[in-house]
Amino acid sequence: APGFIDTGMLNTVPANILDNIKQRTPLGRLGSPADIAKAYLFLASDDAAFITGITLSVDGGLVW
Repeated sequence: APGFIDTGMLNTVPANILDNIKQRTPLGRLGSPADIAKAYLFLASDDAAFITGITLSVDGGLVW
């Protein structure tokens, strides 16, 4: 489950809201499309062959 990803979809979100999201994220930044791609590639790889039925949060540790 992706968190807030730095794409054009966030262009209309006010800067103060994005700053608040970053402050609530231990990594201090928005995710990148590459962050999501790496997680998906891992789940599709043989290294994840024994993983089933989970939700992988790719959100930088976002705390609401």
